[in-house]
Amino acid sequence: MIQGEVTQALVRLREGDPRAADELLPQVYDQLRQLAQRYLAQERSGHTLQPTALVHEAYLRMVGEADWQNRSHFFAVAARAMRRILVDHARTRAAAKRGGSDVRASLELAESLAEQPDEYIVAMDAALGRLAEFDSDLAKLVELRFFAGMSIEEAAEALGVSARTAKRHWTVARGWLHRAIAQGE
Repeated sequence: MIQGEVTQALVRLREGDPRAADELLPQVYDQLRQLAQRYLAQERSGHTLQPTALVHEAYLRMVGEADWQNRSHFFAVAARAMRRILVDHARTRAAAKRGGSDVRASLELAESLAEQPDEYIVAMDAALGRLAEFDSDLAKLVELRFFAGMSIEEAAEALGVSARTAKRHWTVARGWLHRAIAQGE
């Protein structure tokens, strides 16, 4: 698949071409499934969501937005949609288990989510929401690194910044989130 084909389909979808959504999914499906597998590999074992279900739900949520500038932007939005689905799922499970109380957790952004309880994912999402109010660019970077499992270089490309800038932002974002979660705000 040529990257230009995806961008062309995204442009046509944004312009209202009803066939573009049907043509786009086969072009991006394998990459969306890899992203979903990356997310779910970081989740606890026995997770009830499967990569295929996560891809389809995320795609359905995204198709209504259809305002993507390019391929990188599309996959950043896909990562955000998958994150929302997994956080909603974790929030529901945490509420069912423990009455939905928040939890304090240490921040180890590079670690797998598999060892983290659902409450941690919910706490991280809440802190990330507060970070987005403070600096949306930092929040987007964390979202791509922590939830989508992207490298600094991959996230930098998706955000349209240099790897050096992404590294600087990553350091600031980690410190900010560490303080926010440690303080239990």
